[in-house]
Amino acid sequence: MLVAAAVLPCPPLLVPDIAAGAAPELDAARAACTDALGVLAASRPDLLVVVGPAEQSGRGPHPQGTRGSFRGFGVDLDVHLGGHQPGPGTSEGELPPSLAVAAWLLERTRWSEASDAPVEGLGVGEPLAAERCIQVGGEIVGRAKRVALLVMGDASACRTLKAPGYLDERAAGFDAEVARALGAADVAALKSLDAELAHELKASGRAPWQVLAGAAEGAGLGGALLYDAAPYGVGYLVAAWS
Repeated sequence: MLVAAAVLPCPPLLVPDIAAGAAPELDAARAACTDALGVLAASRPDLLVVVGPAEQSGRGPHPQGTRGSFRGFGVDLDVHLGGHQPGPGTSEGELPPSLAVAAWLLERTRWSEASDAPVEGLGVGEPLAAERCIQVGGEIVGRAKRVALLVMGDASACRTLKAPGYLDERAAGFDAEVARALGAADVAALKSLDAELAHELKASGRAPWQVLAGAAEGAGLGGALLYDAAPYGVGYLVAAWS
């Protein structure tokens, strides 16, 4: 069953080496991510599954130790899922960017020292239908007695004129409802998110959030919203469920 979840944004800019001089602008987001990951460690899971948006080639599943790289963002930096070097059976592929950011955050907070739970990664595609996302979530929590989820994904990318998706007047309302649902651990609201609207608003977190909704069905978890901002016109949300 699901015992805890952390919902984090996944911009590579969370990695200070990539953000360079702009790194302090996301200090509060990094601090909130650390707090949310602390909730996961405190839940003492038997298994941590990291879920994030991915293109077809990066969907995995990705075993513990799978490498991620930020070289595509101009930084000579590699990470490994779960903080462990690759072992037998490790995927030859690389982590998609969202899971590489998750791996970096786990390494930064020394997950491997705080918990001996194995870590696995799963990329989900933005077109994946809500029903299938919910089904995947249900399958994940059946894999161990105590499962924790680390859910990566951004809200809309259309909050300002300079946002990647330009300004869309619907974005603020969409993000506000997602923030409310994540803060309240409102499983029904996450299940009913409008996939087409999320796609139009370039919200990469829609499918991962609905995987979370499927995993959390009947778990009775409570939620707390730890961060809600759009510093670059993209909605970044951090929430913890326990």
